[in-house]
Amino acid sequence: MKKTVLSLIQPTGHMHYGNYFGAVKNWVDLQDKYTCFYGIADYHAMSMPYQPAKLRENIWDLILNLMAVGVKAENLFIQSLIPEHVELCWIFNCFASYGQVSRMTQFKDKSAQSEEKAEGFISVGLFDYPVLQAADILIYRADYVPVGKDQEQHLELSRNIAQRFNNQVGKEYFVLPASLNTETPSVKSTADPSKKMSKSAGDKHYINVFAEDAVLRKQIKSAVTDTGDTPAGEMSAGVANLFSLLKAAGNLEAHTSLMEDYQAGNLKYAPLKEVVADALANLSAGFREKRAELNADKKGVKEQIRESSVTIRKRAQETIREVKELSGLLNVKM
Repeated sequence: MKKTVLSLIQPTGHMHYGNYFGAVKNWVDLQDKYTCFYGIADYHAMSMPYQPAKLRENIWDLILNLMAVGVKAENLFIQSLIPEHVELCWIFNCFASYGQVSRMTQFKDKSAQSEEKAEGFISVGLFDYPVLQAADILIYRADYVPVGKDQEQHLELSRNIAQRFNNQVGKEYFVLPASLNTETPSVKSTADPSKKMSKSAGDKHYINVFAEDAVLRKQIKSAVTDTGDTPAGEMSAGVANLFSLLKAAGNLEAHTSLMEDYQAGNLKYAPLKEVVADALANLSAGFREKRAELNADKKGVKEQIRESSVTIRKRAQETIREVKELSGLLNVKM
């Protein structure tokens, strides 16, 4: 049997190349090797200040984006269409250590953001976010979770909860999920290569995966290459970011050739930027075409995702039945 991979993404608007190369491209590549469950984490999106109408819009926008770049509809689900996630979260709250949850670094970071946006209001949902994340992972008995370094702490909590549950019920029921380490470049802002590519930093700091050709090329042409503070003999962060984008876009031949120019001291920034822009523009053109095709059949796309969510939910329902039985709780059919 194929091993199971689980990953979720929040519906927060445009997909940029940091999202794509850092996570979504791996989602696409993993589909042939593993049984994959990819979720739209709309419950998680509620943990920070949000607008209900915009949330709904972002959910379907993200679905279209994911399918346009190659994620299969049958592997996608919407978290809120599978209420068993929340039911398992409550059960896991009773197996989660308050001390460990309170030490989550992301809670500290996001609560500071939440205070700024909502006049000091911090939701309990934001605090409990990692326990719901553990439920997301364990409800599908996932073997692997593709995570970055900032999520390792949450995955460790998931393993601890799983082990505590197993010990309590006297059975090795839950698999202890492992991180799946794949090559995921850290894509930086072309306007400030000291920072990650991010929508929150402003329009100059991210490149939309579906950007029109002229817009994309303008952003790459204006990319910062040298801030003047790079130690002698080291590649500047801006140039390194352009090389990273070129490699991630799949143009390895050009990457090798231009790297040789750099090592020989002959690299010119203008040709490097042009080749990077060409590589990204080719990707974006294909993505825009596929998205337009999907957008023309929104009703069909929504039906596909509702059906896949129903199918995937059956696995979650089976887990909940077994967990309740092991926990001493009652199921509907007694």
